[in-house]
Amino acid sequence: QVQLVESGGGLVQPGESLRLSCAASGSIFSINVMGWYRQAPGKQRELVATITSGSSTDYADSVKGRFTISRDNAKNTVYLQMNSLKPEDTAVYYCKVVFTRTQRGINFASWGQGTQVTVSS
Repeated sequence: QVQLVESGGGLVQPGESLRLSCAASGSIFSINVMGWYRQAPGKQRELVATITSGSSTDYADSVKGRFTISRDNAKNTVYLQMNSLKPEDTAVYYCKVVFTRTQRGINFASWGQGTQVTVSS
């Protein structure tokens, strides 16, 4: 079993910042890709940002220049620094990790429970 524990969500005003964290634990040999997704009410879940084991990153166009994804491999933790937040960033944010359980194992994916981010004046 793999557990993902997210933290850092909350209520902020437009223009403010938040930092999300997601720590993975359990039966993990290596983590390949870590990412953040979000789902607003009435909308589909969408990709926010991903980071590979080699620290290559990818961002949704809507967050480029405002959000930064990073990871601490020693702690199996991924972070999302969110600056200049806008009301349209309001959503439940989920982390996702793609990992293996053995050296030559297949990839598995696991999701966090989600953390609410609300941007409102």
